[in-house]
Amino acid sequence: MHATLLGVLGLALLGALHAQDGVPVQSDFQQDKLTGRWYSIGLASNSNWFKEKKHLMKMCTTVISATADGNLEVTSTYPKGDQCEKRNSLYSKTEQPGRFSYTSPRWGSKHDIRVVETNYEEYALVATQISKSTGSSTMVLLYSRTKELSPERLERFTQFSREQGLTDEEILILPQTGERLEGRG
Repeated sequence: MHATLLGVLGLALLGALHAQDGVPVQSDFQQDKLTGRWYSIGLASNSNWFKEKKHLMKMCTTVISATADGNLEVTSTYPKGDQCEKRNSLYSKTEQPGRFSYTSPRWGSKHDIRVVETNYEEYALVATQISKSTGSSTMVLLYSRTKELSPERLERFTQFSREQGLTDEEILILPQTGERLEGRG
C-alpha cells in the first residue's frame, strides 16, 4: 500500500512537472523590451486566495525594470479600498531567457515565472507555477501597455488559461480603476 501510494504521488508530481515544462517561453526573448509600465488586464488562477478575493480585484499598474545583474524588479500598485498598496518583487533570471524564479519572503512560496508571449509594445502573457508546502497552483497574467486590449488578445488569454487547466470561473478580466491610481501609492 505504502509503495503504491508513493508511486501514485511520484507519477502525480512528474505529471505536474511535465505540465509546467510544456509551458512555452517567448522565443528570442528580449528582456530590455519588457521593461516599463504595464497594466494587469487579466488574471487567472486556481489558488484559494484568488477564489476568496476575486470579487474585490481590479486592474493594477506594474512597472518592470532591469537590475544591474540582469534580474527584474517588479513593482505592482494595487487599489486597496481608497488607498494604494505597492508590492515589490525581485524576479531572478534563470538559464532560459524569459523564465524567472521568485520566492515570496512573506509566504515562502516558490514561483516559476515564464513570459509565454509578448510583442513588447502591446501585450505580454505570463504564466506562473506556484509551489508551497500546502500544494501548488497556476496563475496566468495578461499585461497591456494601455488599459484596453483587443478582443483577440483577451480571447488568447482566456484560451491559454484554459490550456493550463483553468476553468472559466478561475479566469477574470479585471475591471479598470480610476485615474487616481496613477499618481498615488
